[in-house]
Amino acid sequence: MLNFTEEIKNEITLKPVSGECARAILSAFIRTSGSIISRGGFFGFELVTENERTAEFFLNLLEEVFSLSLTVSGAKFDILSGKDKLAFECADEKTDRLLKELNIVAEDGDGAFLNFSVGEDNLSTDDCKLNFIKGAFLGGGSCTLPEDGVFSRTGYHFEVVFSNKITANDFLDLLCGFEILAKLVSRKDKWVVYVKSKAVISDILAAIGCEKCLSRLNRVVELKDRKNNANRVNNCSVSNIDKTVTASVNQVRAIEVISQTIGLQSLDKALFEVAECRLADKNASMQELAKRLNVSKSCLNHRMRRLAEIAASLTD
Repeated sequence: MLNFTEEIKNEITLKPVSGECARAILSAFIRTSGSIISRGGFFGFELVTENERTAEFFLNLLEEVFSLSLTVSGAKFDILSGKDKLAFECADEKTDRLLKELNIVAEDGDGAFLNFSVGEDNLSTDDCKLNFIKGAFLGGGSCTLPEDGVFSRTGYHFEVVFSNKITANDFLDLLCGFEILAKLVSRKDKWVVYVKSKAVISDILAAIGCEKCLSRLNRVVELKDRKNNANRVNNCSVSNIDKTVTASVNQVRAIEVISQTIGLQSLDKALFEVAECRLADKNASMQELAKRLNVSKSCLNHRMRRLAEIAASLTD
C-alpha cells in the first residue's frame, strides 16, 4: 500500500505540464533532488529519486519538452526507506544551456557559479509558482498523517527539504504568496520548510490540485476528530463519576463522625433526614438524593456542607 507521500507525488505526476510551467517544475526538482556536475566543459545535473512515477515523469518531460536524454548513472538501496534510489544524469551543451535558462547556473565577470535564489524570472505566473511548489515536493517533500488508532504517535506533518537556506527562504515566500504559512528549521546540513497544521496541509493540497489526496486527508481528519471527541466525552464522564464517588465517600465519612460522637439524633430534622438518606444509599448521586428528599439540589448541597462543618468541628 502506498504511503501518503507517494500518493501525493503520484497524483502530481498525473497532470502534464509544458512551457514555462515545465521549466518551473524542473527547476524545483533539480534544486531539491539534484546535484550539478561538470563534464567536457559543460554543466549538467544528476537527479535522484526513489519514486518510479516521479522518475518516469521527469524522464518524459526532459525528452518531450526539452529534447534531453538522461542516462542511468546508478542505483542503490536506501536503508531508511527500504527502496531503491535511482540516479539519472545529463551533461552536454543543451543541458548547460538549460541550467542557465533556469537560472540555476549563472555567470558574471568571474565566470559561472551556482545561483541558489529562485528568482522571479522563471516564475512569472501563479501557475508557474504552483508548479515550482509541486517540483519541490516531488524532489524533497514528504507528508505524513496520524496512524490509525486512538493512541497514534504520529501527527500531521508536511515538509520539503532543501540543501541551502536561500532556496528554502524563497520557497517560504512562494507559499506565503498563496497565504500558506510554513516554518523553517535547520536539520543537520539541510534546511526544512515544514507545516504541522492539518488546515494548512489541506490548503497546500488544494493549491497544487491533489484532490484525491485532499479527500483522504479530510477523511482522516474527520475520523480522528470523531475519536478525539468520543475520548473527551468518555474522559469527562469518568471524571464526573470520580468526583461523584469522592463526594459520596466524604459525605458518608462526615456523617459517621457525627454518629460516633454526638449521635445523629442530635441533628435537626432536615439534617437528620439527609444523613439517613445518604447512609441508606452511599452510591446515589446528589440529583437522586435530592429527588428522594423532595428538595432542590442546591438545598441538598447546602445541608451536606453543614454536615461536613459539624463533623469538622467535632474532630478539631
